[in-house]
Amino acid sequence: MKRRHFLGLSGLTGLTALIPGVSMGFPRVKLEAAEGLERVTLSEDEWREKLSSKAYYVLREHGTEAAFSSPLDDEQRKGEYRCAGCDLVLFTSDTKFDSGTGWPSFYTHVEGHLLSQLDFSMIWPRTEYHCARCRGHQGHVFSDGPEPTGLRWCNNGAALHFVPA
Repeated sequence: MKRRHFLGLSGLTGLTALIPGVSMGFPRVKLEAAEGLERVTLSEDEWREKLSSKAYYVLREHGTEAAFSSPLDDEQRKGEYRCAGCDLVLFTSDTKFDSGTGWPSFYTHVEGHLLSQLDFSMIWPRTEYHCARCRGHQGHVFSDGPEPTGLRWCNNGAALHFVPA
C-alpha cells in the first residue's frame, strides 16, 4: 500500500471516530427480521411480472431513482409506507420528514421489518437496508436526520407505495 493511501485512510478513520454513532462515515445500524415474519420469495421472472420496470430496478437490482422523481417525496397525508414488492409496512407518516434530498425520508422505521448490510458500491461504506420479507432494496440510512434518532432513512419512492389512513 502506498504511504499516501495509508495516511489518507487512517486520517479519515480518525475523523469519523469523533462522531458518535458513526464508523467510517456511516451509522452503525444492525437490523434483524421480526420473529415469525414469513419470507416472500419469487423467481426473477415473477418479480419482473409483478413490478414496474422502475420498481424492479430499485428493489431487485439495488438501483437508485433520480432525486425528486417520486411523488412520495411530497406526500403529506397520514398513512403507511409499504414495500412495493410485498406490501409489508416499513414506515409511517408520523416518522416522515422533508430532508430536502429529493427522496422520501424517515427518522425511524417499523421495528423488525428492515434488514441492513454494508454497501461499498460508492467506495465509501454506507449502510443499506432492505425489506425483511422480500429482501427488496429500499435505500440507505445516514446520520444526519432529526431528533429523536438523528438518523435519516433515505428511501427510494419506487420501492414503496403509500396507503392512506
